[in-house]
Amino acid sequence: MTVSYPPKRLLYGPGPTQVEPRVYNSMTQPLVGHLDPCFLEVVDEVRQGLRRVFGTANEMTLAISGTGSAGMEAAICNFVEPGTRLGVFSAGYFAERIAEMGRRHGAEVVQWQKPWGKVFGDDEGAELIERDKPGTVAFVHAETSTGAMQPGKGICDAAHRAGALAIADVVTSLGANEIAADANGVDIAYSCTQKGLSCPPGLAPITISARAMERLDRRKDPVEVWYLDLKLLREYYDAPHKYHHTAPVSMFYALSEALRAIEAEGLEGRWRRHLEAHERFVAGVQAMGLQMHVAPGRRIPNLNTVRVPAGVDERQVRSRLLEEDGIEIAGGLGPLAGQIFRIGIMGPLATAEGVDHFLGAFGRALG
Repeated sequence: MTVSYPPKRLLYGPGPTQVEPRVYNSMTQPLVGHLDPCFLEVVDEVRQGLRRVFGTANEMTLAISGTGSAGMEAAICNFVEPGTRLGVFSAGYFAERIAEMGRRHGAEVVQWQKPWGKVFGDDEGAELIERDKPGTVAFVHAETSTGAMQPGKGICDAAHRAGALAIADVVTSLGANEIAADANGVDIAYSCTQKGLSCPPGLAPITISARAMERLDRRKDPVEVWYLDLKLLREYYDAPHKYHHTAPVSMFYALSEALRAIEAEGLEGRWRRHLEAHERFVAGVQAMGLQMHVAPGRRIPNLNTVRVPAGVDERQVRSRLLEEDGIEIAGGLGPLAGQIFRIGIMGPLATAEGVDHFLGAFGRALG
């Protein structure tokens, strides 16, 4: 193997995930300049498609040049000012990352903790927000490290009653699950391209409500991270299209094509396909005598976490899958290291055939 000729893999991990050929093909289109009228048309198409998958009418909806962590940092550095209080609903690795970013940007961080894999109830979340009165509240809608789906409407409603903004991490859920940002009252939501959108990594979709933009426009001190300053990015993506940075043109081609594929399938049909694949997967692993880490009704359909059986070395299982079947999955992070498998059933692999193929290989690798 050389770098020029990477092996073919089946990406059943938490991301990056399998990419459809039509998306790869779009990246071979001729390069144009990052201020070319053709490219600006592509950007507008992407923004319209992202509004549909986010479930929002927010004007400030765009794709930041960077991975999902760039979206996370943009949300924090623009809307969490030094000395203000940030409340984080924390039950996994990526909620911990939000809290760490908040501390680095000078916020007073309040972390509301639960065991990894649990979620917060609406009344519980409202009580914590009322008690600690943060100016901004953040939660992870689909926690990639645990496989748990956190309902968001109750948190957002409580945040608004307290006068706070609500930030939602939808990195894993966007494109494979309903977000309904407007209906749920999310002020800022960010994601990535390489999970539910079935696209290569490189862009961070983000949407910001008018309410949040009003707060940002009132901000007196400049945002500490120049590259992620949303006021500057707005002047690039909107008229007068002032130069800010050289956008990854081919990645915008890819995201535009991925969004077209989603529109052709239909959002509700796509959500249903991922849920049906998840249900087939859960039935299959339970038939093998394995256990899911997250309780029923709280699981992310496109990111499954399976408990490692006693006496099994999960690293050996993952190595065998990669070597014998070209299948990539992931292990646990933090306190769940060595305890769970993280298995993504997303995009073109979220089919009955995709699930069955994986389960057959998984059973062999488990021995």
